[in-house]
Amino acid sequence: MLLPIHATVAVIDGEHLHLFQNGGHEGALSLTAQPNPHIETANAGSGGRHVSGSANPDGHHQTEDGFAAGAAAWLNREVLEGRIRSLMVIAAPKTLGELRRHYHKGLEAVLVGELAKDLIGRPAADVEAAVAHA
Repeated sequence: MLLPIHATVAVIDGEHLHLFQNGGHEGALSLTAQPNPHIETANAGSGGRHVSGSANPDGHHQTEDGFAAGAAAWLNREVLEGRIRSLMVIAAPKTLGELRRHYHKGLEAVLVGELAKDLIGRPAADVEAAVAHA
């Protein structure tokens, strides 16, 4: 995939959001890690739709969905305030599904790609390789 210069790459799972910025050009990616933002998860997400119990024993489901919703809210705000002009989202498959529920139309307009893959904790070179092959 060709990624525009200064594009932001957001790598997300149910607990972390890591940001990278493309300092290269469309033909040669050069991702640089950016500071990780604080994500507010209080009252966020579809947590109200999920209840832990014998049928759904995963107690982390609500927390992960809340984090995804909080990450989407942060990304939406960055896009709407003009700090992100092009965005690629790489997220664990379940997290990506939850993120999509919370995308603002403005974010959708600057979204240049998505990749359903868990790359949290991987170095920039691994993220670059995933983007290049997307």
